[in-house]
Amino acid sequence: MDQGPGMDEERERDQGQERLARRERDVLALERRGFLGPGAKERAIREELGLVPVRYYQLLNALLDDPRALAHDPVTVNRLRRVRESRRTER
Repeated sequence: MDQGPGMDEERERDQGQERLARRERDVLALERRGFLGPGAKERAIREELGLVPVRYYQLLNALLDDPRALAHDPVTVNRLRRVRESRRTER
């Protein structure tokens, strides 16, 4: 039996594993990139995501505690969690 597009997404939702929203995926994708020069990342945040940097970092911080984000991009999320934890211990 042929399963049409979206069947996997429906199955994930039925199992309580909703996928990340487009904006959440875009935030993680931006974090995977490297930026050269001061202000380049902030400029990309404003131009590509239409967010002010403060709101971007609020969303990013919430994503680091979201199991869906970890499932979507474990390398990036774990790296950012380590950075966040090291900054917390420095304080």
